[in-house]
Amino acid sequence: MPEFLPFRGIRYALRQGQAPADVGAVAAPPYDVIDDDHRAALESADPRNSVRLILPRDGDDGRDRYQVAAGCLDEWRADGALVVDDPACFYLYEMLFEDESGRFRRTHGVVGALGLPLPGAGPADAGVLPHERTMKTATSDRLSLLRATRANLDPIWVLSLSEGLSKLLVPHHRPLIAYCEDSEGVTHRLFPLTEAESIEAVSEFVGASPVVLADGHHRFETACAYRDERVAAGVDDRGAGRIMAFAAELADDELSVRPIHRLLHGVEAVGVRDALTGPFAVVDAGPNTPDGIASLRRRMRDEGALGLVERSGLALLRPDAEADDEPDVLRDVDSTRFDAHVRPALPGVTVTFRSDAAAVSALVEKGTADAAVLLRPVSVAQIRAAAFAGVRMPEKTTFFSPKPRTGMVFRSLDE
Repeated sequence: MPEFLPFRGIRYALRQGQAPADVGAVAAPPYDVIDDDHRAALESADPRNSVRLILPRDGDDGRDRYQVAAGCLDEWRADGALVVDDPACFYLYEMLFEDESGRFRRTHGVVGALGLPLPGAGPADAGVLPHERTMKTATSDRLSLLRATRANLDPIWVLSLSEGLSKLLVPHHRPLIAYCEDSEGVTHRLFPLTEAESIEAVSEFVGASPVVLADGHHRFETACAYRDERVAAGVDDRGAGRIMAFAAELADDELSVRPIHRLLHGVEAVGVRDALTGPFAVVDAGPNTPDGIASLRRRMRDEGALGLVERSGLALLRPDAEADDEPDVLRDVDSTRFDAHVRPALPGVTVTFRSDAAAVSALVEKGTADAAVLLRPVSVAQIRAAAFAGVRMPEKTTFFSPKPRTGMVFRSLDE
C-alpha cells in the first residue's frame, strides 16, 4: 500500500498581514503544456515566476539552465521570497471550475510526499498503479533538473481508490494560505492541514488502497532513477525516496476527464474514409465548422462512435470490429480502437495529440494536420476497472482537467 506523508513545504511569502497570498503572477501551468510564447509571457509576469524553475534558460554567465534554476531557488529562499513551513503538514488543494458542458465543479485533493518503490521493485510494490502506457521520452532533462535543485517543483497526480477520501479533504473553516485564478478561469486554493489527528487520518486513508498514477508518469520514473543513483552511490537520502503528489479520490464528482484527440500527418494522398471503411461504418456528418464539431461530438457520445475531421468535412466512425487481442476492460476505450483499427489502416501515418476539439478542427482546416480522429472521454468507471484489472490504457488516453498549478507549494528533498 502507498506511503503518504506530510512535508515542510516551500511557498511564496506574499502574504500581507493575515491575507492569503495571491500567487497568480508567480504560478505556472505544468511544464509540459507550456509553449515558447506562453513561457515568455510567464517570465514577463514576474521575475520570480516559477516557470524559471521548471523551464529555466541557460545563464549569460556560463551556467547551464539547471544551475540557473538551482540558483533561483537558493536566491529566492535567501532573500525571503520563499519560506519553509514548519512543522511538516499536508496541503489541502481545491480547484473550482466549469467543465466542458458549463457545469460548476469542485475538485478536492491533498498534496503530500508519496513513497517510491524500493530499488529494483515496480510501482505496484509501492501501491502505485500506472494507468496508461507511456511514450518513450528522454528523461535526462527532468533528471538533470532534479539533481541540480533537489526539489519537487510540481506535483504528480494520483487517484486514490479509497472511497470517501474526498470528505476528509474539504477545507471547512481552515485558513486559506494561497490562491490564484488561471487563464482558463480556474480558481486554485491551498489550505494547511496541521493537526496530528487529521494528518494521521489522511495518511491512513490514502495508504489504505492503491493509488492510480494519473499524471506525471515520466516525473515518477525520473524520481525513481534519481533515487537509484543515490542508493548506488551509497548515500542515505530519505528525501529522494519520496515525490510530491496531489492525491484525489477516483470519483465522478471529483474528476473532469477529457479525451485526447489524434491529429494525423502524412496521409494527404490517402483516401482516409475509404481506408477506414471496414473496421468502421463511415457516416457523413456535415461540414467542418464549430457547430458541426459540437454536433459530431454529441453523436459520438450517443452512438458510441469516434469522429473523423477532414478539411472536406466531418464523419462519424461507428466501430464494426472490436480489438480482440485487448482485455475486456479496454475494448470500449476509443484509444484502443484507434490503435487497433485506425493506425493499421493508414500505414506511415504520424500522430500528434491535442485535447481541445475546436483547436483540432482549426489545425485540420489550416492544413497543419491532414486529418484528425476525435475520441470520446473514458469514464471514471473505466479507469477504475482497468486499475483493478492491472492493465494499462494506451498512451495519451486521458486528460485530467484542470491541473494543479506549479508554484502553490514546492518540496525540497533536504527538508
